[in-house]
Amino acid sequence: MIARCYLEITNVCNLDCLFCPKTGRERRSLTPEDFDLLTSRLQGRVRFLYFHLMGEPMLHRHLPRFIAMARERGFIPVLTTNGTLLSRAGVSLLEARPHKVQISLHSHEGNGFTDAAAYIAQVMDFSLRAARQGIIVVLRLWNGGGYDSENGHLHELMAEYVPRPWTERYDGWKLADNLYLEYDGMFEWPDTHRDDYAEDEVFCYALRNQIGVLVDGSVVPCCLDHDGDITLGNLFTQSLDEILRSPRACAIYDGFTHHRAVEPLCRKCGYAAVSKRFRK
Repeated sequence: MIARCYLEITNVCNLDCLFCPKTGRERRSLTPEDFDLLTSRLQGRVRFLYFHLMGEPMLHRHLPRFIAMARERGFIPVLTTNGTLLSRAGVSLLEARPHKVQISLHSHEGNGFTDAAAYIAQVMDFSLRAARQGIIVVLRLWNGGGYDSENGHLHELMAEYVPRPWTERYDGWKLADNLYLEYDGMFEWPDTHRDDYAEDEVFCYALRNQIGVLVDGSVVPCCLDHDGDITLGNLFTQSLDEILRSPRACAIYDGFTHHRAVEPLCRKCGYAAVSKRFRK
């Protein structure tokens, strides 16, 4: 079983983050019928269903319904959001009860927002209510070495809602039961126009622990293939087994088994190469 599938329910976003590579694909959102078909072909093969790849999932009017459908099919639903729409759609999201909500706080500075207090107010109001209901909430500041100059100010604002001391963890802090603050560094998204990273060995969990499904049904090896450069097949017309058995998919899997990146895009990935996150 594959641990995570990143299912893109929309590739439309309400922000223009400086760190985001964007996508040149046609703007599109899944219909309920699309979601039903795609999840029927993932059912029993994927454990965690992440409602994210490109786009802001909270823009999708059927998101609560999709979360409920995912649970009914045995998936564990996880949502990643920039947190700007929580005051508008947070109540329906809480009623849908996702397993976990990841809120990318670094989108605040990446867009040059000035009213950090108002942003944190809606984030913390939602997060505390969700945490009390047993929903795991992870507040993410993945901007180390980049757009992180406001992190201290954001910490102070969060402390107004959850006073210190916080409990230190390996990747950040536990603010309260079910509520966490997580740090990571900025990384360079894979880009076909960038030079290869000079790495003797590269390993990635693509096609082992994760796959991505774009809004048009294209199956890609991981959540960083934002433009579908490594399209392995289409889940609207093929089974997942057929796609994962394709020669291209097998070559990627076998390449990483031997610590080689066989795809040009994978050789240009700053997440796997420079960060050295994946080492076996």
